[in-house]
Amino acid sequence: MDTEVIVVGAGPTGLMLAAELRLGGVDVTVFEKRTERSWESRGIGFTARATEIFHNRGLLGRLENTEIAQLGHFGGIPIDYGILEGSHFGMRGVPQFKLEEMLEGWALELGVTLRRGHEVTSLKDTSDGVTAVVQGPDGLAEYSAHYLVGCDGGQSTVRKLAGFDFPGTDAMREMYLADVTGCAIRPRMIGELLPNGMVMAAKLDESYFRIIVCENGTQPDKSRKVTFSDVANAWQRLTGESIHGGSARWVSSFTDATRQVTEYRRGRVLLAGDAAHIHLPAGGQGLSIGVQDAVNLGWKLAATLKGWGPGELLDTYHSERHPVGARVLRNTVAQGTLNLSGKSVEPLRSIMAEIFALPVAARHLSGMVSGFDIRYDVGEGHPLLGARMADRELELADGGRAQIASLLHSAKGVLITSDDSVSQLVAGWADRVDVVRVKSFPAGPEERGAATESVLIRPDGYVAWAAPGAGELADALRRWFGATQTQPLVSAR
Repeated sequence: MDTEVIVVGAGPTGLMLAAELRLGGVDVTVFEKRTERSWESRGIGFTARATEIFHNRGLLGRLENTEIAQLGHFGGIPIDYGILEGSHFGMRGVPQFKLEEMLEGWALELGVTLRRGHEVTSLKDTSDGVTAVVQGPDGLAEYSAHYLVGCDGGQSTVRKLAGFDFPGTDAMREMYLADVTGCAIRPRMIGELLPNGMVMAAKLDESYFRIIVCENGTQPDKSRKVTFSDVANAWQRLTGESIHGGSARWVSSFTDATRQVTEYRRGRVLLAGDAAHIHLPAGGQGLSIGVQDAVNLGWKLAATLKGWGPGELLDTYHSERHPVGARVLRNTVAQGTLNLSGKSVEPLRSIMAEIFALPVAARHLSGMVSGFDIRYDVGEGHPLLGARMADRELELADGGRAQIASLLHSAKGVLITSDDSVSQLVAGWADRVDVVRVKSFPAGPEERGAATESVLIRPDGYVAWAAPGAGELADALRRWFGATQTQPLVSAR
């Protein structure tokens, strides 16, 4: 094989996946058809769960001028996302091109091979690998790998070449997006409903505003190249304000098309991010769910290639992430109904605002949009099982202190325990699971009053086992981390 895994697409999802695979010791080549990074940024932030993921890999410090936002919205209706302890709406002030720049630098440091100006034109999935035909600067060439992952966006070539089913609904609306300077604009952070549509305006820096314009009756047209004049004309029709005297460093359009593949894996070809699901942009969920797809898949695919992953481990990528994607599609459709249907939905918005003000409703929506309420099926018996492990400060048995997030930097499993017998049991998995001895496990709201003595955390930050009450630790170790070092490892390539 030319490489162990081919990743197609060097956006946030593809770069995150490539880096995760390298942390797992896998040889990775990324093909990207763009010859250089784009400085355009559809996204200007990401959700609270994506923020945690970057923190778990020690990456937040590489981003500059970031801002944690407590206040957010659901469909343009304000919500205080701080109602969940440790939660927030997400990270603002991070244009997508800055995030891509950071992730690319990290991936290259880890040894990822990135080939820009290379476009996959065909592929063949065989029983023992995948062969991709790639158009590069020097012509066509074939590259082989054990697996290929499409992270190439909503118009995914990989998805089409591999024949994935992609059901859903076609676009009903087209919206304009632009980064504008040189004109007076009033901020409208969560959008303003107008008689014939909706406009949004958020300040990016001292010079530029990000604006979004949704005009009722604008039909999607893939052949139309949107200009700043189109954006300014629509803005004036809706608001009565002229921004024609300004200029835009870039303009784009997007729609409310909503689709999801029926399976995230077909043989040795897998999909992640927008290649697997497209939806109306709302609250940075698109970029964030793609990053979460990558982190869920990365360690599982690495484990499979290195031979210690149980046979069914890779299948849990689809079983865990497909329901999460489906839920994001539902909530973005709901948000579009509330925010993009004009004045006709004002009675509904008024009632929803009353409901959202109730703490129980605010907690529910905050958990949904932040990604904090994701819970995978890993078993029953303890409130932490299947949930993400929130960052906490630990008092170590040797007297030192450590943050849980810092223990996940290497993308290995982590067992945190105050029980000597438990820590000794994990010795057979020492190459895959780090053991951290603590004086006691600090309680958090996630436990809902239950005692916690030990916690086994997967590389993606989700709890695979907790004591007391979650059964045998050895069973959980075998389920998620395979056979012990004393047992033979059989390559699953």
